[in-house]
Amino acid sequence: MANAVLPTLKPPDVDGGPPVRQRPRVKPKRQNLAGWLFVGPVIFGVLFFQLAPVAASLVVSLTNWSGLNKPEFLGLGNYRELFTADDTFYSSLRNTVIFTVVVVVLTILIGLGLAVLCNQKVKGIGIFRTLYYSPVVTNVVAIGFVWFWLYDPDNGLFNSTLKTIGIDGPAWLSDTKTALIAVIVVAIWQGVGYPMVILLAGLQNIDPSLTEAATVDGATAWRRFWAVVFPLLTPSLFFLTITQFITSFQVFGIIYVMTSGGPNNATSVFIFHIYEAAFGHGRLGYASAMGWVLFVIVGVVTAIQWKMEKRWVHYDN
Repeated sequence: MANAVLPTLKPPDVDGGPPVRQRPRVKPKRQNLAGWLFVGPVIFGVLFFQLAPVAASLVVSLTNWSGLNKPEFLGLGNYRELFTADDTFYSSLRNTVIFTVVVVVLTILIGLGLAVLCNQKVKGIGIFRTLYYSPVVTNVVAIGFVWFWLYDPDNGLFNSTLKTIGIDGPAWLSDTKTALIAVIVVAIWQGVGYPMVILLAGLQNIDPSLTEAATVDGATAWRRFWAVVFPLLTPSLFFLTITQFITSFQVFGIIYVMTSGGPNNATSVFIFHIYEAAFGHGRLGYASAMGWVLFVIVGVVTAIQWKMEKRWVHYDN
């Protein structure tokens, strides 16, 4: 105890106040060590479980490897085959682009409308917010099975309803003309709650005095929305365009559960094509090459979105 560091007393203030106790200073080296001990597990996890597999997949993409055989180096052979000999690659890419564009645009637009409605001060509005958001956190397998029953051509709710008015409904998930549309409808229904929550937070963060001033100036509700509210929502919309694009471009679960890429590859998207190559045909090298093509596409589009941010995003300074 004789060598213990005791708190020192600061001299009393000029006005004669009591002395102030000062904490003993912690040595910088000890602070640095404590910091590294806290962040070390996180850094190790990122390096070992994220960056290392990414680097390994780049090496694997240059080989012919099934996961069981000895890797055979092909160089850019997988990439050449992907762009010159794989017709499913282009059809899955086309389906992915269509899916992404429609889902991103409609989920944001519908989410914006729901956010405006849920921003009203009405009794019980919290129940509606919960109902709109609940599909986002619902298991995708459960959603797929429920909608699969709704789309059933014989006993499903949709076709049964159409029969009551004398219309024979299509085979929603078995027809190449309607399968992708049917899946897109499910994706929009499931995902619209997330943009709603983000945009609702953006609406509630807007200073009410701005809309009140526009009202005093005689602006209509529509004019107030487009001239005052919408520009202040552009940061939230910018965030959603990036996150929704990345999420939609990597859609897999709902496709796997409802259609498995069928019929005749009508709903086969990019991630499902990667899954089939890796686990259906045992071509891990080829699947890794497609994964890197996906990475480049997503990276380029995201970079373009960031580049255009200054042209349409407005921040309330």
